[in-house]
Amino acid sequence: MIQFSRFLGTETRSPDRLALCLARPMSDLHIRCAILSDIDTVLQFWREAAEGTSISDDYDGVARLVTRDPEALLLAEREGFLTGTVIAGFDGWRCSTYRLTVRPDCRRQGIATALLEAAEQRFIALGGRRIDAMVLEANEQAHRTWAAAGFHREDHWRRWVRLL
Repeated sequence: MIQFSRFLGTETRSPDRLALCLARPMSDLHIRCAILSDIDTVLQFWREAAEGTSISDDYDGVARLVTRDPEALLLAEREGFLTGTVIAGFDGWRCSTYRLTVRPDCRRQGIATALLEAAEQRFIALGGRRIDAMVLEANEQAHRTWAAAGFHREDHWRRWVRLL
């Protein structure tokens, strides 16, 4: 069973827990929404565990997200230590997922699945109908993860961007 709550409070996070995820049961996984005091930890986590970077991967960018939509950034933790993230954003029209990231030594244990289930619960509660995922073209491992979660690639769409 996965615990899901909005706030867990302050916890001690120790980067020395190298064996935190090795052969651990899912029953001790806790999923919660990020708060402002989590931002530095999340940014460090993304630098170490995520593929690629985004123009919004800074304190102000994440603070805007957490302030504007306090339930969008979901964190997976074990014993208060960050093991995974996903951004589950809903603009009233589309359900969009970003930054699905799991610590390399914690992968293949269901953490990404648990995060996506929490995101899906959020989207359903908000009236969402379809989930989009932003996935780096060159990240083959991520392609397999998303496919295993039931997502499929839509080759007839391309993302167009312009920096502000």
